[in-house]
Amino acid sequence: MDARPRRQRIGTGALMADTLDPADWEAYRKAAHALLDACVDRLATARDHPWQPMPDAVRAGYTLDGVARGEAALARELAEQVLPWGTGNTHPRFWGWVHGTGLASGVMAEMVAATMNANLGGRDHGAVEIERAVIDWTRGVMGFPQGASGVLVTGTSQATVIALAAARQRAQPQVRTRGVSPGLTAYTGAGAHNAARKAMELLGLGHEALRAIPETDRGMDLDALRHAIAQDRAAGLRPFAVIGTAGSVDLGRFDDLNALADLAQDQDLWLHVDGAFGAWTRLADAPWRDLSDGIGRADSLACDFHKWMFVPYDCGLVLIRDETAHRAAFAARPPYLAAQSAGLGGGEPWFCDYGIDLSRGNRALKAWAAIRAHGADGLGAAITRCCVLAARMGQGVTARAPMRLAAPVVSNLCVFTADSRLSPAEQSARNTRVAQALQMSGEAVFSTTSVGGITCLRAAITNHRTTGEDIDAALDAVTNA
Repeated sequence: MDARPRRQRIGTGALMADTLDPADWEAYRKAAHALLDACVDRLATARDHPWQPMPDAVRAGYTLDGVARGEAALARELAEQVLPWGTGNTHPRFWGWVHGTGLASGVMAEMVAATMNANLGGRDHGAVEIERAVIDWTRGVMGFPQGASGVLVTGTSQATVIALAAARQRAQPQVRTRGVSPGLTAYTGAGAHNAARKAMELLGLGHEALRAIPETDRGMDLDALRHAIAQDRAAGLRPFAVIGTAGSVDLGRFDDLNALADLAQDQDLWLHVDGAFGAWTRLADAPWRDLSDGIGRADSLACDFHKWMFVPYDCGLVLIRDETAHRAAFAARPPYLAAQSAGLGGGEPWFCDYGIDLSRGNRALKAWAAIRAHGADGLGAAITRCCVLAARMGQGVTARAPMRLAAPVVSNLCVFTADSRLSPAEQSARNTRVAQALQMSGEAVFSTTSVGGITCLRAAITNHRTTGEDIDAALDAVTNA
């Protein structure tokens, strides 16, 4: 071991050493323990920490000047200047957008993942086996066959690109060598997530080739879908995929996935399901579990652990029924990545052959930790509670006229207007003011969406910390805002 003393640049405090490791490991240990205590305290007292606007002085303090300050000073700064200024989504009354709320097990997993600093692009090591275990478990939960493949990604937006790339590869096997041929069309409900549009654009197909199909209360209108497919075929186009939704982003609706799977099979279309949060109703009690029946019949599925499985960001997953089609869309192994029969260079197959990234962080460990800590029953019970609480919010809205629901509560989303007596324009303005006022006061976080031309308040309850009392108090705050 090199025992040469460390040198310091006089006047700057910057270490002039042969390593970037701490100069004093015991001092580092003490500072790290203090920071861990601050993190645990923050989670334990989440109810005391809603989102709050960031002061200009704190914002300015983030500017980097390139001067070294050492780990002890860093730990203090992280605890005092960084930790307090998050999105606020750990708070029990945070229901904006579809934000996950985090788990204490994630703190442990992220600490270990950072220490291991593993690259999950491939090779033969433990973190890769953890990811395989997470994929295998999810495959079973969703009802995908044993041979289905998968890869963990940043989230459903990236997963959608990967899934539709595999679908495009099946439709145009020459695409990786000759590029995209014109004429491919895909179909999805009018209320589908924008990820589908982005994927079509990124894959060179263009969003004009994505047909928005009218929806009913049960999701996509299948008669309208059949008509659109027939029209495109008559025009000489090539329908190649239909994108179903398990939990729509605005209203929490679910397509009839069994009926959609039947149609896709009859029409020789690739069925992709956007299950960003709603796929996890597979763990919930009836009747919410029934909403996602048929999901295992899809050709591909995108879902997020960081939403309704409460895992820290970011952690998404794509599952693909046909492993051959999945691999064909992405595999490329130059000589410097050649497979080896033994050693670290083994461990086939490598995850880089199933997605966009070669350098991949250890997302799987925090998902694995959540499942290990709470089990399917514990996570499923939390998901069920979210649906029960959304129903309670819906009932509370109905009981508080002139509030009014904008749509029936199907799963974990409740969308409503604060005062139905007003004109559409006045309702939109009032709901926007209410959302902003409650965010600024820290009383609750609703986001907004448009239903029937009215900007409405929207609660997406993917929060395991929420109680019935939080629901009631937030509705009272809407009334008083």
